[in-house]
Amino acid sequence: MPHLRSVGLFKPSCPVRREEQSWIERQLDWLTGQFGDAALRGQVILPTDDFFPGVYQGSVADVQRVVSLVRTRMGVQEGSYVVELADADEELVVPGYRQTSGAAGEYRREAGEGVISISMRQAKAPMALVATIAHEFGHHRLMGEGRVEPGRGDNEPLTDLASVFFGFGIFAANASREFTATSRIGPAGEALVGWRSAKLGYLTEPMFGYALAYWSYRRGDRDTVWQRHLDTNPKVFLRKGLRYIDSTRP
Repeated sequence: MPHLRSVGLFKPSCPVRREEQSWIERQLDWLTGQFGDAALRGQVILPTDDFFPGVYQGSVADVQRVVSLVRTRMGVQEGSYVVELADADEELVVPGYRQTSGAAGEYRREAGEGVISISMRQAKAPMALVATIAHEFGHHRLMGEGRVEPGRGDNEPLTDLASVFFGFGIFAANASREFTATSRIGPAGEALVGWRSAKLGYLTEPMFGYALAYWSYRRGDRDTVWQRHLDTNPKVFLRKGLRYIDSTRP
């Protein structure tokens, strides 16, 4: 009996649907055209003491430091925006910051100025806080600078993709699905404990994984150090995406 070969039987597959793959690649190419190769190949921000030194307590001062780091990496012009901190316990006397009440994260334009609103409840979860601030600054760079129209249908997922482009993909991907413990009393008086899943962001975990894979490919960056900081699901989709790209591109 002749030996049967299984060439191509287990060819790597893309972790996202074809239309999602096409959209991710087109938009990351577009972001590179808008902001340049230097921004594409800029520093990858990691959830380490090198970028976020000291003990994080979710204070107003902590939020200000995160805002400063994200603003600098994303190339946001100082004086072009103001930050609102919703439900802050401390009285704010810092130029460019004001107190308000509002959503976990929001971007709007007022009198030609970008307004980024952040809830201090969000500040208790540093991974989600960084992802939220990067997302809202993404709106500022895209809509605030007139690069996209406010009514564009894919505005929110494109803004998530901008977080990946500017080096905050670890935070965006890890915060894309958070689980919080919940408890309530059942009809017989028993304690019912469970988990509530809260989605943060507009891209799915497979889309974040493939976006990070294509972004890494475009950067010429196969460094595994930053990949270690990804949660399990995004990391699996990233590595699947890298294998797929390796099998289909020179």
